[in-house]
Amino acid sequence: MPPTLASLVQHSALKLIVRAGEDRLGTPVRWAHVSELADPVPYMEGGELLLTTALTLDAEDPEAMRRYVRRLLGAGVVGLGFAVGVNYDEIPGALLAAAREEHLPLLEVPRRTPFLAISKAVSAAIAADQYRAVTAGFEAQRELTRAALAEGPDAVVARLAAHVDGWAALYDTSGAVLAVSPEWAARRAARLTPDVERLRDRPAPASAVVGGTDDRVELQSLGTGRRVRGALAVGTGAPLGTAERYAVHSAIALLTLTTERSRSLQAAEQRLGAAVLRMLLAGQPDHARGVAGDLYGGLLDAPFRLLIAEPASSEPREGETPLAVFAESLEAAAARAGESVLTVPEGPEGGERLVVLAGDGGAVVAACEAYANRDAEETELVVGLSAPTGPIAASAAYKQAEQALSVARRRGRSLVEHEELAAGSVLPLLADDAVRAFADGLLRALYEHDATGRGDLVASLRAWLSRHGQWDAAAADLGVHRHTLRYRMRRVEEILGRSLDDPDVRMELWLALKTTGTGAE
Repeated sequence: MPPTLASLVQHSALKLIVRAGEDRLGTPVRWAHVSELADPVPYMEGGELLLTTALTLDAEDPEAMRRYVRRLLGAGVVGLGFAVGVNYDEIPGALLAAAREEHLPLLEVPRRTPFLAISKAVSAAIAADQYRAVTAGFEAQRELTRAALAEGPDAVVARLAAHVDGWAALYDTSGAVLAVSPEWAARRAARLTPDVERLRDRPAPASAVVGGTDDRVELQSLGTGRRVRGALAVGTGAPLGTAERYAVHSAIALLTLTTERSRSLQAAEQRLGAAVLRMLLAGQPDHARGVAGDLYGGLLDAPFRLLIAEPASSEPREGETPLAVFAESLEAAAARAGESVLTVPEGPEGGERLVVLAGDGGAVVAACEAYANRDAEETELVVGLSAPTGPIAASAAYKQAEQALSVARRRGRSLVEHEELAAGSVLPLLADDAVRAFADGLLRALYEHDATGRGDLVASLRAWLSRHGQWDAAAADLGVHRHTLRYRMRRVEEILGRSLDDPDVRMELWLALKTTGTGAE
């Protein structure tokens, strides 16, 4: 505890006597300052015990003393020490009345007590308080370090909450709560996710203070360099003291080291994951299981999905790439759900695409869908998702994900699942400028023929193909004789220079008709 007016009054060697402001003796004293100026306010910082003999004061003028006392209080002076037996044998009544009226603590300093003794007492008490704070801070650092080494980040958060006599919470980069202590603070911590997200957008290290006076929360980013790896929240009922500040700084350092160590381990896991993925795609599931061991082994024993993500734009971006943000969001979802996930960056420096192997129906796939469906001004990523599969069919699942990715890019969508393609029609896949241009070119001669009024070859071709070459049924649909329809089909072959006996020709013509519709007619 810092020195207070009460502790100075209780100091047996000083012999100070309280004459006014008895109700404010618990106020901390930051320093003791001697001044005989009529207006010492310009030289005050607040928190001082001002010592004076009233050498230049008109201490018997009531109005002058009121102004003097009010100026001291306005400057944050916590008390006035008045030496008797020097210029005045006792405290003048005007000063005493003004101090009592304004509730300014007024201490009578006997002649045998030099101001220097009071200054030394204050200085010694401040030094002792700082020593206690530093000692407590070092003890907190040792305790937090032992907790970090023996039990991990959760224990660090719990010890920190006890040291600050409040609560503490650890967040990942997405703003999700990873650890909180005590348990009653979980809801309070969860409400700070938007504040953590705003802190994440600022270069590390960054900090912010939120909440009111009764629930003051300090947010501190975790990470080295300019990249935020997480955040720490510390909630208390009052600003942190020196010892508490030491504990918070120690926790930040330990959690940052833990986070950075986790990133190094993650890089090693990614290299191992890349080897596992190569083995799966090469049709070596048994070798993949052996290399994965316990790290990914459980993931390979259940149905999983492969997804491939690429940036929607090839333009370079400053700062963290969308792929990196996406990967961290999936890994955070896996950590919260206790799932395994395999993420492998591909391309130069791992910057062109991301391949992810995740359990079917799990939190990672759900997070992928949520990320793709989130509101955004523009699509930052395109994602292709395979159907559920197992280790033996991993190569086929990779091709499915690539096919779905290609469709997502053509359609301008952020996510396409391969099952969606298999369950739908092939025709929407032909909604491409190159396909439409091919169809228009293939049928142009027939449309030009019909435009002269010499027949209805396009409609006849559509009817004949839709009836699988059945002459009577197609002629009935058109309302013409079957010989007329036969004549028209010969004209189609002559104009196109292709035989309708060829199934490939029939397929191309049918797809061309479905692609162009009736717009060219």
